[in-house]
Amino acid sequence: MGKDHPDSKLFPHATGAAAKMVQEHEKEEPLKLYSGWFCPFVQRALLVLLEKEIPFQYIEVNPYHKPESLLKLNPRGLVPTLEYNQKPLYESTVICEFLEEAYSNATPHLMPTDPYTRARTRIWTDFVTSRIIPAFHRFLQHQPSSSSSIDDVRAEFLDKLKQFTEAMDPVGPYFLGEEVSLIDLILAPWAVRLWVFDHFKGGLNIPQGEAWERWGKWLSVIEKRQSVISTTSDREHYLPIYQRYADDTAQSELAKATREGKGVP
Repeated sequence: MGKDHPDSKLFPHATGAAAKMVQEHEKEEPLKLYSGWFCPFVQRALLVLLEKEIPFQYIEVNPYHKPESLLKLNPRGLVPTLEYNQKPLYESTVICEFLEEAYSNATPHLMPTDPYTRARTRIWTDFVTSRIIPAFHRFLQHQPSSSSSIDDVRAEFLDKLKQFTEAMDPVGPYFLGEEVSLIDLILAPWAVRLWVFDHFKGGLNIPQGEAWERWGKWLSVIEKRQSVISTTSDREHYLPIYQRYADDTAQSELAKATREGKGVP
C-alpha cells in the first residue's frame, strides 16, 4: 500500500537524521523513489532500500505540485512510486517484495527461503495493512462525538497488536527469530509512531502480560535499527500534521477512508 499525504504540505522536507539520509540519496540514480517524508508507507520502502544498501535516488514530492515525471509513471501521483528501468511500481508492500527479489544478491535477505514461512509472512504482512493500520487510525482519529468510546477503539487497536505479537517467534527478538525480515519493516513505521497516542489520545495504556513483554522486546530492537533511525524526522516535525489526524480533519486518502468507516484504500 502507498498513500499520498497532502497534509505534508505543512512541512515540505525531512529533518534530523532523515534529512541527512535524503541528502545522501539526492544524486541521480537509475532507481528512483518518489517519496513523502511524512508518509509511513514510503518509510517501508526506504527501510528495505537502506537495509539492503541498494543505490537509489530520493525524490521528494510536493503533493500539491506533483512533478510531471511522477504523473507519467503513476497518474494518481501517489507515493511511494518506484521507477525501475524507466518503468513504474507502486503499492508499498509490492515495492518492498520487488526490491527483495530484484536485488536478491544484496544482503540481508528479508524473505525466508522456506515456502511455508514465506506464505505465513505474507499473511501477517496483510494483517498489518488490513487490520493494524485501520485500527491505528480509528484510534488516532476518534472524536468524543463518535458512537464508540475512546476505550473501545484503544482496546481494538491493542487487540490487533496482541494478535500480531502472539504470532511472533517466542524468543525473537524479531518476528521470525534472530534476524530482521520484511515483516518487521512492514510494521516498523507505525510502531515508531505509537507516541502519537500518548501525545493526543491519553496514552496507549499497554497492559501487563507475557505477550506485551514480547511486544516490548520487538519494539526495542526495531527502534534501534539504523535504517529506522535514518528515516525518521524530529518528533516535533510530525506534531502539526498528526494534530490534524487527531482532530479528524486530515485530508489524506487514509484519513478520509477512516472517516468513512473503510479500511486502507
